[in-house]
Amino acid sequence: MNNIYAIIMAGGSGTRFWPLSRKRTPKQVLTIQGDNSMLQETISRLKELVSLEMTYIVTNKQQMNVITQQLPGLSKQNYIIEPVPRNTAPCIGLAALHIHNIDPDGIMIVLPADHLVKNFDRFHEVVRTGIEVVEKYNPLVTIGIPPTRPETGYGYIQFEQSDKDLPDNVYSVKTFAEKPNQETAELFVKSGNFYWNSGIFIWRASRILSEIEERLPDQFHQLQRIKDAIGAPNYQQVLSNYFKRIRPISIDYGVMEVTSTPIFMIEGNFGWSDVGSWDELYRIAGKNTDGNVFTGEVATIDAQNNYIYSPDQLTAIIGLNNLLVVNTPTATLICPLDRAQDVKEIVEKLNKEKKTRYL
Repeated sequence: MNNIYAIIMAGGSGTRFWPLSRKRTPKQVLTIQGDNSMLQETISRLKELVSLEMTYIVTNKQQMNVITQQLPGLSKQNYIIEPVPRNTAPCIGLAALHIHNIDPDGIMIVLPADHLVKNFDRFHEVVRTGIEVVEKYNPLVTIGIPPTRPETGYGYIQFEQSDKDLPDNVYSVKTFAEKPNQETAELFVKSGNFYWNSGIFIWRASRILSEIEERLPDQFHQLQRIKDAIGAPNYQQVLSNYFKRIRPISIDYGVMEVTSTPIFMIEGNFGWSDVGSWDELYRIAGKNTDGNVFTGEVATIDAQNNYIYSPDQLTAIIGLNNLLVVNTPTATLICPLDRAQDVKEIVEKLNKEKKTRYL
């Protein structure tokens, strides 16, 4: 039995949840639903699979303070700090270096810190199946989510039956597809052989490092320089020097879409949502009889199907429908609910205008 390690990617900025999500308090440390932050929920659902001692957080210096406050039981040794953001392939590569250095045969469960999962028991079953498949075949494993609608905000995985002796609900991956337009998304869902790409992976650290070496050799070269310094007094200096030279690229683009190594997909029917935007949160939240979702002090007259977040002061709405209002002490967002995906463009605009105090 191989040792199992959890790698939680917690360095994102969550721009589509602005103005609640900021650089120092991004989406993963917010309490979106329930009593715990999304990161705390992620840790909680991993407890039956991986001990806290074998759970690692990949994040950045800006977010370390708030994360360590939320996870007082996690050792400082279990944080892997990215000096600059470089997307998921470098993030996963850096984590794999550390796990391989500890345990060359270690198996990694890689997952984002900011997803919601409703059914923990089913999640555990799916991940255990993935570990079993990795131990038997040493492939790359991903988890696909059965689509409930033609969503244009997710990537897709096309799957097919495998000729290998696999457990139920495990398939071979045929192709990966990037976020489609509406027409293509409808075709994907209608075909019945496309699932949403959850961004959750299971593999051996040695396997993903060999994939990066083959498919992203320039990146691997920089990672090797970093690996040689792990545990040395000059590690931070070497990390800062070489990590910033790595070209930003996602693990999907860099490895999953181009590898010749077998990839298996497990059906992830455990009530998943990536809660990628305010409109997705509205979709999954409990609504009142007018179809509204309220957080905080809200008063409405003749208003339906709105999402209003206003925990610190009263917000009143009259005669407006399908609206998103997010009211924070330093910034207020108002837009049609169906344009919630465009919030990241406001963040980009504020950046360009150097209004960084609001970010």
